[in-house]
Amino acid sequence: MSAPELSRPIKPRALPAGTMTIEADEAERAALASRFGITAIHTLTAEVEFGEKDGAVLAEGKLAATLEQPCAVTREDFTYEVSETFSLRFVPEGRMGEYEEDAEFELTEDDLDEIEYEGDSFDLGEAIAQELALAIDPYREGPGAEEAREEAGIESDENRKPSGPLAEALAALKK
Repeated sequence: MSAPELSRPIKPRALPAGTMTIEADEAERAALASRFGITAIHTLTAEVEFGEKDGAVLAEGKLAATLEQPCAVTREDFTYEVSETFSLRFVPEGRMGEYEEDAEFELTEDDLDEIEYEGDSFDLGEAIAQELALAIDPYREGPGAEEAREEAGIESDENRKPSGPLAEALAALKK
């Protein structure tokens, strides 16, 4: 396994005080863009505050990025801004919630975004990279998408009227 593109190891015993700012450099942004299959990441910063609860490290913050990727319709590159908040729990190895294999259970807010780590540190940079990955829409449309659809005679999903036998049967039921 290769090293993470954006690595920022944090030791739970020596958590930074106040707000920690992480800014990806040019090489890190290029490597992340390649990993996520987009054209470029022009900027990537995150501000994080730490806390502790029940032996876990809490990391709350906000990431901001300027991304460039191909339009899902025209394939022409376009740039847009992403801004996401996150709330993560870093839990030492073996301390994550255990669940029976076939049992039904309900996830609580505390179970979400829980990341297990081994050793004496966790990688906050990789966690931020994963949060960014979740914010990228691979089917995002650029500014010329609607015009390209019109030129090609393709209706967008919003304007398309359902057709076919099932649509006709449902329409008849509405009457």
